[in-house]
Amino acid sequence: MAELVPRWSRRKDARPQEILDAALEVFAEKGFAAARMDEIAKRAGVTKGTIYLYFASKEELFKALVREAIGGTIAQGAAYAESFEGSARELLVSVLRILGMAMRTSNRIVLPKIILAEAGNFPELVRFYRFEIIEKGMSLFRGIVARGIAQGEFREVAADHAARLCVAPVLLGALWRVVFAPFDPEPYDLDALIETHIDVLLHGLERR
Repeated sequence: MAELVPRWSRRKDARPQEILDAALEVFAEKGFAAARMDEIAKRAGVTKGTIYLYFASKEELFKALVREAIGGTIAQGAAYAESFEGSARELLVSVLRILGMAMRTSNRIVLPKIILAEAGNFPELVRFYRFEIIEKGMSLFRGIVARGIAQGEFREVAADHAARLCVAPVLLGALWRVVFAPFDPEPYDLDALIETHIDVLLHGLERR
């Protein structure tokens, strides 16, 4: 028979995720500067002191949220690419569709907007996001493009520029969803955006 885990122990194990979920709500509503730890604690159902048992500061809490929300997706994509045995073309399509699904469905996509909105006042958070998220994402796509070139699937292009072109429409879709979508006369088809992006990108990379 499986060992029974006391209720208080399960609750303690769940607290970091509950705090992160509450932090996301508060950051999304108020931005980083105006967010208060006592409000996050209230929504998480814990004391403010409890938050500091897991996260040393508001900045560290935000960084943990970014790592969990976006960094985790990039890490999964990198692991998937590492073990993928098909063509670079197939890999690129798969990764873009995975990111597209996250862009369409995840409530975490508000985080890039927060970074952009508060960049001037919190350069350390921008530096963190630049190297913890953007650089890892660029590395993933640079690797896929370079793989396609080496295998003769893609024409010779600057992999660094191509990597940015891979990401740009996904970022645009995310920002559109959290900033402009409420004012659209009818819902914008983000699925079609990703599929059109894939079509145009592959035609541009194709070795003729």
